[in-house]
Amino acid sequence: MLNCYWFYMKSFKTPFKGIVDDFRGRAVHYKDDWISGLTSGTGILAPTMYIFFASALPVIAFGAQLSRETDGSLSTVETLASTAICGIIHSIFGGQPLLILGVAEPTILMYTYLYNYAKNKEGLGRELFLAWVGWVCVWTALLLFLLAIFNAAIIINRFTRIAGELFGMLITVLFIQEAIKGMVSEFEVPKEGDPTLDKYQFHWLYANGLLGIIFTFCLLYTSLKSRRARSWLYGTGWLRSFIADYGVPFLVVDMGKVSLEHIFAAFVPALMIAGLYFFDHSVASQLAQQKEFNLKKSSAYHYDILLLGFMTLLCGLIGLPPSNGVLPQSPMHTKNLAVLKKQLIRRKMVKSAKESIGKKASNSEIYGMMQAVFIEMDNDPNEQRVSNLLQSLFVGVAVFAMPAIKMIPTSVLWGYFAYMAIDSLPGNQFWERILLLFVRPSRWYKLLEGDHASFVESVPFKHIVLFTLFQCVYFLVCFGVTWIPIAGMLFPLPFFLLITLRQYILPKLFSPNHLMELDAAEYEEIPGAPRLSFNISYKEVESPKVGSKEIGNAEILDELTTNRGELKVRTIYEL
Repeated sequence: MLNCYWFYMKSFKTPFKGIVDDFRGRAVHYKDDWISGLTSGTGILAPTMYIFFASALPVIAFGAQLSRETDGSLSTVETLASTAICGIIHSIFGGQPLLILGVAEPTILMYTYLYNYAKNKEGLGRELFLAWVGWVCVWTALLLFLLAIFNAAIIINRFTRIAGELFGMLITVLFIQEAIKGMVSEFEVPKEGDPTLDKYQFHWLYANGLLGIIFTFCLLYTSLKSRRARSWLYGTGWLRSFIADYGVPFLVVDMGKVSLEHIFAAFVPALMIAGLYFFDHSVASQLAQQKEFNLKKSSAYHYDILLLGFMTLLCGLIGLPPSNGVLPQSPMHTKNLAVLKKQLIRRKMVKSAKESIGKKASNSEIYGMMQAVFIEMDNDPNEQRVSNLLQSLFVGVAVFAMPAIKMIPTSVLWGYFAYMAIDSLPGNQFWERILLLFVRPSRWYKLLEGDHASFVESVPFKHIVLFTLFQCVYFLVCFGVTWIPIAGMLFPLPFFLLITLRQYILPKLFSPNHLMELDAAEYEEIPGAPRLSFNISYKEVESPKVGSKEIGNAEILDELTTNRGELKVRTIYEL
């Protein structure tokens, strides 16, 4: 612990070192970043369009939410513009070009608190809301500059799984909350509406609400079904992949009118936003360059935080909500650029099965050999800037499609919020452990028959329960803070305090081995009973029928990643 302390102190005493090292490390690859993308031909369009839809749809939904919460001061136009501008800047000047930027739910939440504070505050009001938020962005940018200059990104490994999953669960619940509030609002007269009009009479509001519920659940159902379209039994591989991938002008703000008192008051929310962006941006970047992706080019955490500060400053000056690194789009971008050697995988699968059967291996051992083949990535992943630039340009073009976007029923957006919430749960071990609490001990053998997290076998059930209850209580505290009218903007604070609790308190409550399993950096999974039967003869293995079996690259990757974008680490035990 003492060595760690001196390491951090030494890093803080060498300002700009991280930025300079990151810049030098990425500068040597800058030319190749463009050449690799431009020489990919039309193949670059598939990941580009995938990420475009994955980025644009949430931003449109967030824009509708922001418009409602700020009485139209900000809307979908601003969220799309921010995502496009920041995405273009980052794809050209950013250190890690695989990182996807966008306006995220935490930003919407913070802006809601800021608007509720400003609209009734003497000296601000709705008229000076954007000007005051501009000062918040100025302070935020200054704090991000300091974090980058003094190499604060070295502490990113202190944000362990427990913090990331608590934060993810909070966003999930906020999505569900927003979806429910949205569906209820379909039965109500809009704020700007005249209740005396015929269209706002009870029978029409009732019909509108029922139709809204139908639209919401139809969107939710079709989205959840198309999410795993690659594994459908029906249709060709390209059709299934298509459904899975695609089924789902500004003035500088007049900040001079804000009083000195409110300018300094803007520092408090800026402190929270800076910490929030630092955490969210760094974690998204970290997951976009997991070691299992086999990326060859260096990272640039410090430099990207510096660039994030400049983009936050720019957005504040022109009246846009800032964008930062987003999940799960960032790791999903890398995943879609990771090229699997399809034919080689097929041949190796057959060869591996033949060798294992010849050695009379068990089904579990055969499955392990097959998994070892699955996770082989191409030796030269397509690390480039073109796909990020193109998808950002497409988001910018979407700004000019606002007449069409405004025709989308709001109830569809509430369904999309519900989809984002439900889709984020698989792969969240906090959620999986909550479900474990409802499994009777006599039924645990059923759990072990399927794929399951490694801690299920290595950590006593009592300790799993205690750790999960701690997370539940802490989550309720975090969620409760969001309900405090003005002080709710302090909701990131419990996540920062969690770093200290994880370092000094939890090790006293749990053994190091158990804590390492429950708060592991990687999503480690143990396969249960194999899904496929390997009781086949040599003749069957060598048959053309097996060799021609259709195995999609994306389908294999879907099986090996969580919905959050993490690669699953498979552990195979010798029998």
